[in-house]
Amino acid sequence: MSDLDTASPETAYLWGYVAGDGAVRSGDAPATGESGAESVEAAGLRLTAPDETSAERLAAIAGRSAVEREVTDREYLHDTSITRREESFVVDVAGDFAAAAERFGVPVDGETADETGTEPETGTERETETGSEASEESEPAPAYDFDALADHPRPLLRGIVESTGTVCFKSSSGTVGLSVVHESRQFLRRVQELLDALPVAAPTGDVAEASSGYWFGVDDEAVPAVGAAIYEDCETFELFAPTRRRKLRRSLNQADVEVTARV
Repeated sequence: MSDLDTASPETAYLWGYVAGDGAVRSGDAPATGESGAESVEAAGLRLTAPDETSAERLAAIAGRSAVEREVTDREYLHDTSITRREESFVVDVAGDFAAAAERFGVPVDGETADETGTEPETGTERETETGSEASEESEPAPAYDFDALADHPRPLLRGIVESTGTVCFKSSSGTVGLSVVHESRQFLRRVQELLDALPVAAPTGDVAEASSGYWFGVDDEAVPAVGAAIYEDCETFELFAPTRRRKLRRSLNQADVEVTARV
């Protein structure tokens, strides 16, 4: 098991999942149950994986051995009248992960800059003058900053895309689409920055409203190269969801795009 507050390929992959479609609980915030009664959930983290293989890998990184299977109905991004039934696997781990989450810019108890109406500045240096040097413990990273995971962009992006991204073959144009959906505009802007930093061109559209929050898409022409870049060396640490990689490969084959060994 990796220490979850230490930057590594494993923790980058896990925190990508948590940021994309998961949650970190401090154990202090009240939660409302189905009956409407408020209670305090135990501290921990929760994430959802698309297949059992990736769920078990993520559970092992987080220090848990068991996963739970769920079947849910999900709305399509552009037509909420159509739903699809999906099988997923839930990893829920008890423990105090708040400090680790803050170190990597992942919100705790659902708080984001979107809700407070403020967005932290990026690209600015912290004070380092004598007597005012900031420590990592005293200054948590801004929401979705991810700077502490900068050495592991591919597993981080892989976790994000697998948890909250959609890959599909567009029969009308014969191309492959890649979109990312999230409740936070700020999160999506951070993901666009991560894509911009890839060694291949990754142009994206503007962040727009969706039925479940906000979304953006990668330009269709760039998807084959972007997909290959995200999944490059994914087998080295076995940090990928086999079902999602197969979906990408199948979609590229449908579009008559040569699938490289990297995907």
